[in-house]
Amino acid sequence: MVNFTVDEIRGMMDKKKNIRNMSVIAHVDHGKSTLTDSLVSKAGIIAGAKAGETRFTDTRKDEQERCITIKSTAISMYFELDEKDCVFITNPDQRDKEEKGFLINLIDSPGHVDFSSEVTAALRVTDGALVVVDCVSGVCVQTETVLRQAIAERIKPVLFMNKMDRALLELQLESEDLYQTFQRIVENVNVIIATYSDDDGPMGEVRVDPSKGSVGFGSGLHGWAFTLKQFSEMYAEKFKIDVVKLMNRLWGESFFNPKTKKWSKQKEADNKRSFCMYVLDPIYKVFDCIMNYKKDEAESLLQKLGITLKPEDKDKDGKALLKVVMRTWLPAGEALLQMIAIHLPSPVVAQKYRMEMLYEGPHDDEAALGIKNCDPNAPLMMYVSKMVPTSDKGRFYAFGRVFSGKVCTGMKARIMGPNFTPGKKEDLYEKAIQRTILMMGRYVEAIEDVPSGNICGLVGVDQFLVKTGTITTFKDAHNMKVMKFSVSPVVRVAVEPKNPADLPKLVEGLKRLAKSDPMVQCIIEESGEHIIAGAGELHLEICLKDLEDDHACIPIKKSDPVVSYRETVSEESDQMCLSKSPNKHNRLFMKAQPMPDGLAEDIDNGDVNPRDDFKVRARYLCDKYDYDITEARKIWCFGPDGTGPNILLDCTKGVQYLNEIKDSVVAGFQWAAKEGVLSEENLRGVRFNIYDVTLHADAIHRGGGQIIPTTRRCLYACLLTAAPRLMEPVYLCEIQCPEVAVGGIYGVLNRRRGHVFEELQVAGTPMFVVKAYLPVNESFGFTADLRSNTGGQAFPQCVFDHWQILPGDPTESGTRPFQVVQDTRKRKGLKEGLPDLTSYLDKL
Repeated sequence: MVNFTVDEIRGMMDKKKNIRNMSVIAHVDHGKSTLTDSLVSKAGIIAGAKAGETRFTDTRKDEQERCITIKSTAISMYFELDEKDCVFITNPDQRDKEEKGFLINLIDSPGHVDFSSEVTAALRVTDGALVVVDCVSGVCVQTETVLRQAIAERIKPVLFMNKMDRALLELQLESEDLYQTFQRIVENVNVIIATYSDDDGPMGEVRVDPSKGSVGFGSGLHGWAFTLKQFSEMYAEKFKIDVVKLMNRLWGESFFNPKTKKWSKQKEADNKRSFCMYVLDPIYKVFDCIMNYKKDEAESLLQKLGITLKPEDKDKDGKALLKVVMRTWLPAGEALLQMIAIHLPSPVVAQKYRMEMLYEGPHDDEAALGIKNCDPNAPLMMYVSKMVPTSDKGRFYAFGRVFSGKVCTGMKARIMGPNFTPGKKEDLYEKAIQRTILMMGRYVEAIEDVPSGNICGLVGVDQFLVKTGTITTFKDAHNMKVMKFSVSPVVRVAVEPKNPADLPKLVEGLKRLAKSDPMVQCIIEESGEHIIAGAGELHLEICLKDLEDDHACIPIKKSDPVVSYRETVSEESDQMCLSKSPNKHNRLFMKAQPMPDGLAEDIDNGDVNPRDDFKVRARYLCDKYDYDITEARKIWCFGPDGTGPNILLDCTKGVQYLNEIKDSVVAGFQWAAKEGVLSEENLRGVRFNIYDVTLHADAIHRGGGQIIPTTRRCLYACLLTAAPRLMEPVYLCEIQCPEVAVGGIYGVLNRRRGHVFEELQVAGTPMFVVKAYLPVNESFGFTADLRSNTGGQAFPQCVFDHWQILPGDPTESGTRPFQVVQDTRKRKGLKEGLPDLTSYLDKL
């Protein structure tokens, strides 16, 4: 039976020191949802015997069928900690005195790389993360990606090593080998953490350490787990020694000699590592006598451990009995709960150091202080991180977290979309919030109001927001920072209804699809095609299925997937390009040149961005890329969209009226950067220099209508004279496979223009990890091809990594890029053949 009511939870919401907002993150198939079950069953929501098989947080039908998580799901649970465990919480902001109860808001997130945008959305609203690692396969590519994202968002991790049952039953590892495996995983995780954070940073020490109790071990499937704290409590009474002292002794290089009863730091002939002796050996004994059917030994062992079985469990044997025994002796819910309550921060603690990462406005206005102090009486500041579809067709709950103030049913609030700028009216609505609700996995519960530090859903906001946004009652509030995704939508599919009369339904369905997924983009081309862009094949497949079944409810025809390209240049323009305005009174002289390697990536990552102080930015460009310091100071803008990886530089000397046409030139540049000359794709890595401008003295003859098209023509001429090239997106593929299958992988990659750049054996296993670059264009059907060539033994993971130049000249017929350009032009409904230079370049 559920052991809490909504009223109890509402009561707990005010005790914000006892709240923990956390997400579960890991590589695909390392057992997040399975592990979450043991917490859910501890809260009494599902039966203990079913935990590990229900996967309660996989709410959708296709999630249960495919056995993968697709959408992140939130669930609120109430627990009580024993008095003896509460002593371990040392920070006074982590727990109200006298209060034993804890409210845990848990978000189970997907591990598949195509859905990593869901993980980003989950991380934004939580303060702590439970990182799950499969102790057989170790730290994988996606573990690293999500951990990196978590630390960038200033989220504190604790580690859990899952699938210990496999290590014991399948691999049959010796206890010393198992210790080494654990030690290696902890080191790997700490290396990643140390790379992206400092110990003296605002979060304090972030590293995980088994002897502190921030690392758990166990098996989600069998429902048992422990931290060193559990074992040292068992032995502390026996040895008459302090629990904390013993925890330090149970990990690392400390050995115990049972004959002389002495501890030492070195391995000797007659002593044994304490972790193996006191922690692993009892577990090994239980496994041994149950799996080898030693009935009498088993009974005496159970008495020693103080386990009493229920009458219906007495007749079980083998694995079934093992599960019951381990689950009774070391319940997973209890161990996880203690790790979460003791080591993860409460909102009071976390928001102090997360505010500056979250809030775009000044760090001392009312909203910022409200967030910093997690103050329920400050103005409301809430971030909506995603939309959750309701049972009602086409309506969504806005799911997010209250960072300051209090949100309640029926209150009026300002709803600010991501494009809102303070002082302007666009992307801003003042509306009443219809209802506030509590998310409970598959169910929702209505609730009157929700104070700061909690996670909840809102009804009636979905019409005003597309995917994310900020909700506030403070009229000068700025937005919360937009989320940075680690993947980008590079695979596109065109969709159309099978029956043309259904077009309006399709358009409506696309709107809903764009809401329901944080990553997907829906675009309408000039030729009238409807394009859906996603992160990869699996992501698109799920999106199209959703579109057909839930959002539009009509049969759909889809084109083959196409890849978006970028246009760039490979050398400086071979002549000074001149364009005259339509009235022949204004002239622009410009050249294009490629950016140095790495600068485009720096702009993408935000190391060089338009908001920086121009002196700081110029110094950076000068030091790292040898730009001329005076030119670097005169960057007019970045494009497309004001932040893209192309720049417009002013290299003129003493031109009159130049600042009056600056806006027009910038507008022309944004237009050209968004639609390049070859096939109207975005530009990337191009630097345009304005060398000279001659203008008409009369202001009316140099208005926007004269300058904007002129700028665009001039930029196109620059591109065509600077050896234009196409860039294609490239995936980084990480493939896990046994040694025998490595040969098959090379064959598949070579057929698809991929190349391997690293091959490693995973220490302690017969598995190899092959890392390769694979062009996105060639990746369709890659997984199926790979499996058929390796007998189903290889598991690929593809993440978008970088852009690379397609070899060949797109202006010569017969080359590969030429073909791509022609196909793209045809698809977009542009005229055949390449644009002619003479139509853009004017003579003096």
